[in-house]
Amino acid sequence: MSHMPSTPSQSRQDKDARRRGEFPAAPEPLSVPVFDSHTHLDLTIQEAGVPGGQDGDPVQALIDAAAKSGIDRLVQVGVDVPTSRWGADLAARNESVLAAVAIHPNEAPHLSDLDEALRAIEAMAAEPRVRGIGETGLDTFRTGDEGRAEQERSFRAHIAIAKRYGKALVIHDREAHADVLRVLDEEGAPDTVVLHCFSGDPDFAAQCILRGYHLSFAGTVTFASAGGLRAAAEMTPADQIMVETDAPYLTPVPHRGRPNASYLIPLTVRALAEARGEDVDALCAAISANGERVFGPWSS
Repeated sequence: MSHMPSTPSQSRQDKDARRRGEFPAAPEPLSVPVFDSHTHLDLTIQEAGVPGGQDGDPVQALIDAAAKSGIDRLVQVGVDVPTSRWGADLAARNESVLAAVAIHPNEAPHLSDLDEALRAIEAMAAEPRVRGIGETGLDTFRTGDEGRAEQERSFRAHIAIAKRYGKALVIHDREAHADVLRVLDEEGAPDTVVLHCFSGDPDFAAQCILRGYHLSFAGTVTFASAGGLRAAAEMTPADQIMVETDAPYLTPVPHRGRPNASYLIPLTVRALAEARGEDVDALCAAISANGERVFGPWSS
């Protein structure tokens, strides 16, 4: 079971591990399995490096590590055409993985032919193991005024794809809460919407909850400064809450700064349960049921 370093030597060891980019030790497993609603296995391997396990397959090593922690299903999320294709292919051959495909909002303004990329995403949307269109949305933190129009055009196109194919819309929203809601209201949201790595305050959460959207919380909910985020999690109905890693990013406390992976979700789930004053097993059961409603069964 992972815990905070208690001695100066342990603290130094933890700092050394951060510098080396090492994965943390596994936490105590969950008793009731949940799913990771948003992970990037490909980026985890590229940016953090993953040992291959017994069969030399780093992807399977990540999936196996997750299963040992009680994370029995994953949603692999694309950010462009190649990563979306990679995720769709992985989901087609692995029953514990489903895929979401999209052009990331920060990628859209830089493509030489956005329409061609969108056609490729739409072709993948028809595949049975592709269950989400995302991550798409708006990001005013990394994209300046010059790219905003193309970013919004891409978002609107992804909304249309999700509606045509009956897939969940997985939204990246960074410092763009009001505009995300505006576009969804103008276009008419799909039946199922997920706010990936929910980052809003209770007021924004209330607006999303009222619209029936699902709020997916990442390791950020464990940060000391995230009181508003925990308040948003507390008010989220049990049938609208999910959990994710966004691995290899947003690693939960006490391992912030080190690579993230799905096997660390128990840390985030326990923080959510504490914020909500809820039994961990009951929360896990609710999250798991939400995954089946949002993305459908993993086994088919």
